Amino acid sequence: MHDGGQFVLGYGSLAAGAPLRPAVLHGHRRVWGVAMDNALDIPGYKYYRRSEDGSRPAVFVAFLDVAADAAATTGGALIAADDALLRALDARERNYDRVEVTALVQGAAPGATVWTYRGSAAGRARLELGVRRGNAVVAVDYVAGVRAALQVLGFDDVADPSPLALMRLERVDLPAPA
Repeated sequence: MHDGGQFVLGYGSLAAGAPLRPAVLHGHRRVWGVAMDNALDIPGYKYYRRSEDGSRPAVFVAFLDVAADAAATTGGALIAADDALLRALDARERNYDRVEVTALVQGAAPGATVWTYRGSAAGRARLELGVRRGNAVVAVDYVAGVRAALQVLGFDDVADPSPLALMRLERVDLPAPA
C-alpha cells in the first residue's frame, strides 16, 4: 500500500451517495457487463421482484462493469476505504473482482492506492447466458440512480442498456446466515 491511504473508484452504484470526489479511470469504458441469477437465493445477498405485482421473475439482472479500452475513460467517485470497508465491499460486490488501478486514475491524492471492481468471469458469464436466453434485464431504478449520481459528479456517460430490457424491479435483501 502507498502512503496516501486507500480508495475505491465507484463508477456505478458505489458512486451513489459517495462524497463528491470525482476521479477518472483511464483505459476503461463503462459497459453493461455482469449479471446475477435472480432465480437463486444466496444468503446475505439479494434478489429482485417486479414492482407491479411482487412476483419474482426468472431473469438475469445486469449491472455496470468496466472493460479495457485504451482510448476510453470512465468517470466515478473516489471513496476512502480502510481494510474493513474493503472486506465489506468484496462481499457486496460478489459479481466483481477487486483490482488495483492506481496508475490509471486521475484525481487521486499522491501516494494513494486506488482499487475498483471489475466484472468477474462468473459475473460476465451469467450476463452472456442471460443475453443468449433473452432474459437479461436492467432495473429501471438502478439506471436512474447511477445516472443521477454520476451527473452530480460531472459525468454523463452511462450507456443505454439496450439490447437488455428495462424492468421495474424492487430489491429484496436476504438475511445473512446465522
